[in-house]
Formats: sequence, C-alpha cells, structure tokens
Amino acid sequence: MDVLKRIYAFIKGIYINNFAFYLFMGILALFLLSYLFPALYKATWLVTYLFLGFVLVDFLLVFLSNHRMEASRKTPEKFSNGDDNQVTITVENGYSFPVRVKVIDEMPFQFQVRDFSLVKHVPAGKAIAFGYFLRPVERGEYHFGKLNIYVSSPLRLVSRRFAFGEGAMVPTYPSYQQLRKYELMAFSNQLFEYGIKKIRRLGHTMEFEQIKEYVSGDDIRTINWKATAKKNQLMVNQFQDERSQSVYLAIDKGRVMKMPFNGLSLLDYAVNSSLVLSSVIIKKQDKAGMFSFSKKVENFIPADRRPIQMQKIQEGLYNVTTNFFESDYSRLYAEIKKNITQRSLVILYTNFETLDGLKRQMNYLKGIAKNHLLVVVFFENVELDHLIQKKAENTREIYDQVIAEKFAFEKRLIVQELKKYGIHSVLTKPENLTVESINKYLEIKARGIL
Repeated sequence: MDVLKRIYAFIKGIYINNFAFYLFMGILALFLLSYLFPALYKATWLVTYLFLGFVLVDFLLVFLSNHRMEASRKTPEKFSNGDDNQVTITVENGYSFPVRVKVIDEMPFQFQVRDFSLVKHVPAGKAIAFGYFLRPVERGEYHFGKLNIYVSSPLRLVSRRFAFGEGAMVPTYPSYQQLRKYELMAFSNQLFEYGIKKIRRLGHTMEFEQIKEYVSGDDIRTINWKATAKKNQLMVNQFQDERSQSVYLAIDKGRVMKMPFNGLSLLDYAVNSSLVLSSVIIKKQDKAGMFSFSKKVENFIPADRRPIQMQKIQEGLYNVTTNFFESDYSRLYAEIKKNITQRSLVILYTNFETLDGLKRQMNYLKGIAKNHLLVVVFFENVELDHLIQKKAENTREIYDQVIAEKFAFEKRLIVQELKKYGIHSVLTKPENLTVESINKYLEIKARGIL
C-alpha cells in the first residue's frame, strides 16, 4: 500500500510544460503534411524520436536526481487593512544546473485570486528572494494554502512539483501602517504638510486653580485686578497643569456603514481612523476609549492613557464587524449615560443620508450633547459628487444631476441642523476621514471648549 502511495505521489508530481505541448502539436502538423509530401514522413519520425529522447533526458534531470528545491513564504505577523502588505518568497536551488521555477501561491480566499503565478530563474546552488503585495479590504483571519513550486530544467519540457508551507494564518488588523505614518509625521512635525491644521491656542494651556496673594517671582501677567481692588493688595490667579480629558470614539456598525468605497466599507474607514486618532489622543496626554454599537453597545473600552491602552483599542477594533441592523440610538444614549459619568468628548462615526434620518435620532443626540461634547462624523457621498461634476449630455442625465445635487445639499443641511443644537460635526470624504478627524480633535483641544 505504501508503495502504491509513493508511486501515485510520484506520478502526481509530473507535469508536462506548455513548450512540450507546442512541440508535440508541431510534430502532428508534420505528420499531416507528410500525407501531401511523403518525403517528410521519415524526417517526421526522426523528429519524433528526438523529441521523445529530450523528454526522457529532461525527466531524468528533474526527477531522478537526488537534489531538491527548498522554498518558504514569509508574511507579516499581521496584515494592515486597506494597505499593501508584502509577502516574501525565498527559493533555493539544490540542483547542479540552473532551473526555471513557476511559483503558485495559494492565497486566502478573501482575495479571490485564482491565476496568480510568478516565473523566476534560479542559478545552480543559489537562493533568490522575491515578493508580491496583498491589499486586504476586511479584517479577520486570512489562511494561506500551499506554496507550490514547479521546477524545470533548461530544456523546459517537463516540470516537477514541490509543495511547502501549508496552513499559514495571518490576522488582518486595522491599518497600523497608517498609524505609523501619522506617528512619524507627528514626530517630525510635518502634520501640516498633509492638511492637518496648526491651530493657535488662545489663553493658557493650564487650568485655573485658585486666587492667591502675590509673592516675588509670580508672573505679573496673572495678576487678578478685580481681586486686587477688593483686597487692596496684589492678588494673582494660580493655575495648575491641565488635566487630561476623556475622549471616546463611538463607531456605528449598523447597515448605514456597510456602504463600500474603494474596496473598503465605511466601517473599515472609521475603524482605521479610530486607531490613528486614539494614538494622537494619548500622545496629547488625553485618555482614549472606544466602543461600537448597533442594536446594542459592544467592545466597550474605558478611556485611559496607559501604554497598554493602544493594544486594548487595537484588539477591540479588530473585533468590530458590521451587520444589517438599524442602529438603536436610544440604547446608545442610555449606555453612554450609564457608563460615561464624567464629561467627555464623544466622537461618533456614523452616516446620515437624509435630514429626516437625522431628525429621527436628534432627541438622542441632543441628550448625549447635554452631558458631553459630541462630534458627529459622517460621510459625503462620493458617487453623487462624481455624478454632479460629470457633464450632462441628455435630459435623463440632467434629471439625475438635479437629484444628486438635492442629496448633496441635504448633507450640508444636516451640518447646519447639528450646529443649531450645539453639536459639532465633520462632513468628509472617506479617504480624508483620518485627517479631518484629527483636525477636529486638535481644534477642540486648542480652543479648550471641552
């Protein structure tokens, strides 16, 4: 039984290359021509014997040699969602002659790639490394299959298959590449080059603590003239270091966030933005927390600024998945009132397409804004913008543009409606979400309105 299995495995590893098929088809064509030109008949048989001889030699070179090929696949520990991630393949030639290898990597099913292959030439006794890039568009586990290597000698008539590395799994997390980019920009003070605003802070960067008598060395700019007049002696305002504020990132994972843009859903854009913004918040000495909601509030992480907090937030964001339910804002309001007792900045990632959709939830948003500083972040409909900018060529397209302009105008009305009740808002394109969110947070912090 073991012998039969070995024979089967051996036969299964034999592959005839396309080049051999082309030569065989050429021989058949010569046999057909020999009916018209009998003088070709013997020459065609001679070509056939030569062909079979070369196939036998090629078979002996590739299969009956003691040499083997070695190959491995190197992937990142985790993929960055929405970014290009490099996968590196190393192939080592154990033969005493140069070989041609065709690499077929069995990629995770999420990429839906069925025709991937790479062809390389590997010198005798040498190893080469090369790679390709994968761009995942959803979070979760990505399972690789086998790494298949098809080896041919310089004759290129037959191939031998080697298989390596079955069962590798790589988790896909929110875009940590984007996180590193913004951290580097912050470190090099280049945030403004990417549209992140510099905002001048008015007043002190300290919080008022008390009024006390002036002593030598106090800053004369802090003299409180009203208190001085009442006490008939110099009195100054005493400040303390500004206390860190709590910032919560609330992510709507209902059906409104299922809309795709450039391969990613609006939910994934919100998740990637939340990861970067959390890092900025902690670096600004504030406390970052997050939660998601739909029919109920989930993945709740209390605001904190300890070093381990970013790891907690990353793991929490990894588990945020969308569904097709309509989000329950009454539950959101109740959970925020219950779990967030200190006045905080709440940045709500959601999407409103119509003014009526906003008004149905307005009472709950006003309730949240009564106890916290609320910022509603929602998205421009990019497809409508493309339709509006396109030149209309017939009556139907003019009609479509009018309807598109109506919906685009309604988005701006939503901003005004929120502003009327003291609720801040950010209306942005998906690709600008991270920059606009950071801008809004820095603006609020610089103005000291929390």
